[in-house]
Amino acid sequence: MLFQRDHITHLSRRLAEDHQVYLGTSSWRYPGWCGLLYDEDRYLWGTHFSKKRFSEHCLEEYASVFPTVCVDATYYALPKVAFIEGIASQVPEDFLFSFKVPDDITIKTFPDTEAFGDRAGKANDLFLSAGLLNMGFLRRLEPIKDRVGALIFEFSHFQHSDFEHGRDFVDALDHFFSEAPKGWRYAVEIRNHNWLHPAYFQMLERHGVAHVYNQWTRMPSVIDQIGLHPLEANPFVIARYLLTPGRSFQWARDQFEPFHQLRELDPVARESMVRIIRHAIHGAESKPSFLYVGNELEGNALHTFADVLETVALG
Repeated sequence: MLFQRDHITHLSRRLAEDHQVYLGTSSWRYPGWCGLLYDEDRYLWGTHFSKKRFSEHCLEEYASVFPTVCVDATYYALPKVAFIEGIASQVPEDFLFSFKVPDDITIKTFPDTEAFGDRAGKANDLFLSAGLLNMGFLRRLEPIKDRVGALIFEFSHFQHSDFEHGRDFVDALDHFFSEAPKGWRYAVEIRNHNWLHPAYFQMLERHGVAHVYNQWTRMPSVIDQIGLHPLEANPFVIARYLLTPGRSFQWARDQFEPFHQLRELDPVARESMVRIIRHAIHGAESKPSFLYVGNELEGNALHTFADVLETVALG
């Protein structure tokens, strides 16, 4: 099904309002979406497309169609207050942001690359710091707390030198959530597939934390993860569709940019999206469900959602 903006707007709003199903994408600043989601004429400076104007203002247009977005930028640095205020000013009152927690909290040992400067290759003294989470991050989000969907702790794949056993990570996370401020929707996304054990899921349940079902290169499919941890076991449901298993991020960007069309379908990912949406519609419990899709999954997240919503057939 083609991405018909008005039709998708109607369906996404209906799912959010009637069933607490929030569909959104991973980030939103994609010029390749002009002509689909974005009106290119809004971002012209004279006769030329202004990347600056687009970057600063396209969220308003995005939020007129989708009820949520995953903010990836906060993973790379603690957000400035001006940034939080700026994005909040562009969206309706009922719009929900899900933020990735800064990697200052989720990296145990900084990668030995130039990007990390003097910290490269060193242990992170602030790994799983509840104090940094509270004072450095949550305090900045507090003014828009009612617009925060979920806070995502994304943990990159850990090496054996970081944690000898998965249970050591579970113990560290258990201690962290015992100290973390209450009253926020926390969700954990891991990239070590062999750590998807009952002890990990049980620990999350004790703290009221959701597991992020994530479609990623070295993880089992979301369908398989649901088999290990049923949807109803979470305080809320959250899934992120980043990559088809076996595909690298760089390969996807090289093949799919500028993300203006579908390039390669992932039927297993789509099946799980449909399952999550139908579970929210027909399930016994009413709880929020967040589904975030990246362009790197199939080439164009907008078309992915259009096809999935056609399959769900809301009527």
